Amino acid sequence: MPDAARLIAALCVGLIGFAVSFAIMPLMPESTSFGNFIWINLGLGMLAGWIVMGKRAGRGIAAAVNNGLGGVAVLVLWGLFVYACHEMFNKALANWYRDPFDAVIAIFELMAEYGLVLADPAVLMVLLGGGIVAGLLTELAWRNWR
Repeated sequence: MPDAARLIAALCVGLIGFAVSFAIMPLMPESTSFGNFIWINLGLGMLAGWIVMGKRAGRGIAAAVNNGLGGVAVLVLWGLFVYACHEMFNKALANWYRDPFDAVIAIFELMAEYGLVLADPAVLMVLLGGGIVAGLLTELAWRNWR
């Protein structure tokens, strides 16, 4: 059911995905082609906010902070999975893997490799700070626009 809390959560986490894209781009090799990287992260953030955070609003301030951090964690996991699957698919087309099981294992290896990039302090600050603010704004929206 659409409501203001879901909309605010989607907008906030989408904005976090947008902002974290710009924090990640300088950390990658210069030869990296980003393509639709920013817009995919924006979309993933909006989905994470709408699906995960919006339905959990209205449980108090402490729960709101946890809700925001949980929404950002979902954004990170979905993003890592999407980009790891994309890279695995490209490598599979170039015959890097012997069998499908190797390709599935490669998804998790690529997720771990990409996850190390997120350990940068600037990226963590955007994710943690944005998650807290997003949770509080979602809670505020739920209280004011029921």
